[in-house]
Amino acid sequence: MSDDYYSLDKANTDPKRIKLEREKARKLRKTSWWNEKIQKGICHYCEQKFKPTDLTMDHLVPLARGGQSVKNNLVPACKECNAKKKLHTPVDLLFQQLEKEKGSSER
Repeated sequence: MSDDYYSLDKANTDPKRIKLEREKARKLRKTSWWNEKIQKGICHYCEQKFKPTDLTMDHLVPLARGGQSVKNNLVPACKECNAKKKLHTPVDLLFQQLEKEKGSSER
């Protein structure tokens, strides 16, 4: 994953847009909706249980790739999964998994 290259749209990476979306995320982090999400203590990616304070807010579609800070694009993630994900989307991760499976079945 570390060798991936992304051609990012300048409109998506505009610092003003990123700042606005991060502010929206900060506001959502203070809502009862988010509190309910993290109280379950489950990482969206690895599905392991964590203390709510150990979960971070992750954008499924990263801001730099056009994602927004809206409820259907935000999930709780453990710090390790969030760091590994970087600028990937769930589709990117699914394709990577399929490639791994394809490669191991061809051997």
